[in-house]
Amino acid sequence: MNKMEPVEAAMQFINKQFPTCQGALLAGSVVRKEATETSDLDIIIFDQSLKSSYRESFLEFGWPIEAFVHSFTSYKYFFEDDCKRAMPSMPKMVAEGIILKDEERIIEAIKKEAMELLEKGPDVWSEETVMMKRYFITDALDDFKGCNKRAEELCIANTLAELVSEFVLRTNQKWIGKSKWLIRSLKNFDKKFANDFIDAFDCFYKTSDKQSIIQLVEQVLQPHGGELFEGFSMGKVKK
Repeated sequence: MNKMEPVEAAMQFINKQFPTCQGALLAGSVVRKEATETSDLDIIIFDQSLKSSYRESFLEFGWPIEAFVHSFTSYKYFFEDDCKRAMPSMPKMVAEGIILKDEERIIEAIKKEAMELLEKGPDVWSEETVMMKRYFITDALDDFKGCNKRAEELCIANTLAELVSEFVLRTNQKWIGKSKWLIRSLKNFDKKFANDFIDAFDCFYKTSDKQSIIQLVEQVLQPHGGELFEGFSMGKVKK
């Protein structure tokens, strides 16, 4: 079955699966003009009759479709939870979404709420959190330096990639991401650093040369006091 145009498919999907909903948005890669052959349609449904939010997957009109179904109040929990995790998936979808249906004339207000959260950024890390993250990065870096088993090196490198990207973004009060959004988040913050990050890990994966990753991690930690081991304590009860 040939794919319909995204907006047309989304409208027909809403009319078929959620005909009584009060509001709907089309979000995701098709809205950002970044769709690939395997992209799906992300559709946010607002139905005031719901008692709780849920997510459901469909194959309709030539598209895989992810429906994120909320009431006009339940979505707030997901906004708050995403912001606590510093990964604003729901606010981002709402902010970028194309309005497909808005019977209550409330969707623009929800979009504004999402945009304000995105502009605000995540909470600032405490000094204690920065120290804890420095310690865990140092621990992984030491393992990486000393490891001589390729399979283990690959896993440690993956851990370092996640820890370092999170550290750079959160210490600059920026949103983080997982998987493809890890790199996208870094590029949104600093394209040069993102390219250095990519080059360092790409070099290791291709050649097994660790030095670029080691230098990158050390440079990231240096403004915050460098590597941390001696003197670090967590959970100790003061007398």
